[in-house]
Amino acid sequence: MPLPATPSRSELTEHLVRTRIAGDVATPRENNLSHYRRLANGDRHYWLGLELGDRWSDEQDVLAVMAERCGVSDDPDHRHGQDTIDPELTVNALDRVADHLRKAAEGRQRVLFATGHPGALLDMHGTMAMALRAAGCEILRVPAGVFADDGVIVQFLGVAAYERGASLWHTHSPEPMRQILDTRRGAGEPSPDLVIADHGWAGFAAEQGLDAVGFADSNDPALFLGEAEGTVSVTVPLDDHVTSPRFYEPMTAYLLGAAGLLPD
Repeated sequence: MPLPATPSRSELTEHLVRTRIAGDVATPRENNLSHYRRLANGDRHYWLGLELGDRWSDEQDVLAVMAERCGVSDDPDHRHGQDTIDPELTVNALDRVADHLRKAAEGRQRVLFATGHPGALLDMHGTMAMALRAAGCEILRVPAGVFADDGVIVQFLGVAAYERGASLWHTHSPEPMRQILDTRRGAGEPSPDLVIADHGWAGFAAEQGLDAVGFADSNDPALFLGEAEGTVSVTVPLDDHVTSPRFYEPMTAYLLGAAGLLPD
């Protein structure tokens, strides 16, 4: 499907707030704080493939980074109710992602796309993959028969996703990305120059030293901490599963326009 007209920055910001991709998002404050606490307490499920050690064992340090890089409330006494993502931070991060896309196109890089949110972000990732392929990039194919977490890795429009029981699943696990990279290495295939993903797919790739761009919700702090430490190249703050995948189309158009990848 063709993308909508490329919005201006102000138009995109308004759209993000209107659709609750940013602004007053659906993820409640208590859920955000619960995830920050579990990450700080060493629950590796919330590390998203990164090795955080004991560097983020103070929940308040995690909150401070999330306020700075995502736009949640920095008030430690705000424990319940509405929380926010700053749409200006979202657009700023999209501009940084556009720089990576432009560099990938200019260098005809090898790019790997993956998503743990196939119900919402698959089309966005797939549209970026098609644009980079048209610009001469190699969009890496996942070898057949790569298994992880009692499921199999499949690919649609060049985007890797996790399938189990004939259904695509939402997953935070880093294991699918681990298995993809290990399988490629075992076959003597080169690593990707750039990974564009989310959840554990992005975190594990970044931890392996790859140039990794991630998209993350306000209750998924690990990728923001990884960006703060310089492990993750860019983390885009957004609600990663709003009511319609089409709501991400203006954002995708803005991103590709900023990267110079929209067709003439």
